[in-house]
Amino acid sequence: MRRPVCLLGAAGFSLLAVAAAVALPGPEAGSFSLEQALSAPFPSDLVAAPAGGAVAWVFDTRGARNVWAAEPPDYRGRPLTAYSDDEGQEISDLAFTADGRTVVFVRGGDANRKGEIPNPALSPEGAEQVIFSVPLAGGAPKRLAEGHSPAVSRDGRVAFLTKGQVWSLSLAGAEKPALLLKIRGEPASLRWSPDGTRLAFVSRRGDHAFVGVCDPAAKSVRYLDPSVDRDQGPVWSPDGGRVAFLRVPASRELQSFRPHREGPPWSIRVADAASGSSREVFRAEKGRGSVFRGVVSSNPILWAAPDRLVFPWERDGWTHLYSVPASGGQTALLSPGDFEVEYVSLSTDRRSVLYNSNQDDTDRRHLWRVAADGGRPARMTPGDGIEWAPVETAGRSAVAFVRSDARRPPRPALWTADGVSDLAPEAIPPDFPEAALVIPEPVVFAAADGLKIHGQLFLPPGPRGGPRRPAAIFFHGGSRRQMLLGWHYNYYYRNSYAFNDDALFSRKHRQNSP
Repeated sequence: MRRPVCLLGAAGFSLLAVAAAVALPGPEAGSFSLEQALSAPFPSDLVAAPAGGAVAWVFDTRGARNVWAAEPPDYRGRPLTAYSDDEGQEISDLAFTADGRTVVFVRGGDANRKGEIPNPALSPEGAEQVIFSVPLAGGAPKRLAEGHSPAVSRDGRVAFLTKGQVWSLSLAGAEKPALLLKIRGEPASLRWSPDGTRLAFVSRRGDHAFVGVCDPAAKSVRYLDPSVDRDQGPVWSPDGGRVAFLRVPASRELQSFRPHREGPPWSIRVADAASGSSREVFRAEKGRGSVFRGVVSSNPILWAAPDRLVFPWERDGWTHLYSVPASGGQTALLSPGDFEVEYVSLSTDRRSVLYNSNQDDTDRRHLWRVAADGGRPARMTPGDGIEWAPVETAGRSAVAFVRSDARRPPRPALWTADGVSDLAPEAIPPDFPEAALVIPEPVVFAAADGLKIHGQLFLPPGPRGGPRRPAAIFFHGGSRRQMLLGWHYNYYYRNSYAFNDDALFSRKHRQNSP
């Protein structure tokens, strides 16, 4: 499949970085330490509240992870938690309550096959994976239960996974967790209905999986048109009467780290939540795109208005967005062109889709908006930056996202019709070496088979020419590990970008060079 690939600045197929270890204009130019280059916090897990306009995210600052939030009208970012040590404990699964006043999150990594939680700090007490809640108004995080993957209902109930089953508790009181659903297989993808009375879920069973609906009040479970395939990604209709899900044909093949372009076609089904009966509303064509490839989103299928399903499809060899009526019918291509779509979300009114892509700019990512039923996409963020993870704020006509560029590291920001502003500019340390960083240049060269490869060229400040200079070529990853002309949206590759800039341009390396 045609993918934009790069041999680039910190990860990709490879990295091409050329540095002047000699003939620099002076000992102070480009001088900084690796610690300074890595000092800025890294944002992740950006989410928007369903009401009130707040947004929340995770900041990893020198290994200490914390939940941050920003609220209208000033949208000034501030920490909600105060974990200060680098204990190696992740924070993930952020979710707001329906009123937008409380954030639920998970602290602690996933268990391994033996059920052991990561304990990189070697604490004698061991480590836990725990669900917490914290109010936007301030206060200490409240421990809710051991577990992960919390789903918050409209009425404040939290369904979550622990001990291989589905549990629940209420945020309103001191209620102890109760077993909500005990089933065969491995439960996943918990989704409350819009009215909070029923829970959709996935039951993984090795080479196949079911989508089910649990009604706690009726103490019933119904599987939606079960088959021998891998059903996944349930999403409720806005009225709560239907559930759409993805059906991927069962296979025992291992797909990681190799091209997998064709296979038995995947499909989308819409089921009646009460009866469990379903009908196919979309099936991928044979050939290219017959194997499903997802995007970064809350769900592989998004239920948009007016009653349309938005989904990714590699029909033409590129990962694009399409939509189809929930009743079936003609599909609409939402993002035409030779580029890839990566991060996707719906607007608060469900009528438009927000996404980022490398359209018209292979070496960067920008934000776009398009109507869910089709039309001409509108570019939201022009320029030389890199933008990802867009989420629209409730009732504020604003979009929160994360951005970076060649010199400024990833940071949460807010887009409005009046412009773009950072949500937490003071979080970047004063000694972060922004001015000392080099702006990489794009280079394009041909592979052995003639394919045009995009790379990054790092050159020192000062006049060009002179003696030949040392070069570093860094090989890593594959076609889905593209580096960019700036700080990357992946944590590992963000660090690699800093490592390479420091290794090639910091004072200590220049002083030790021949």
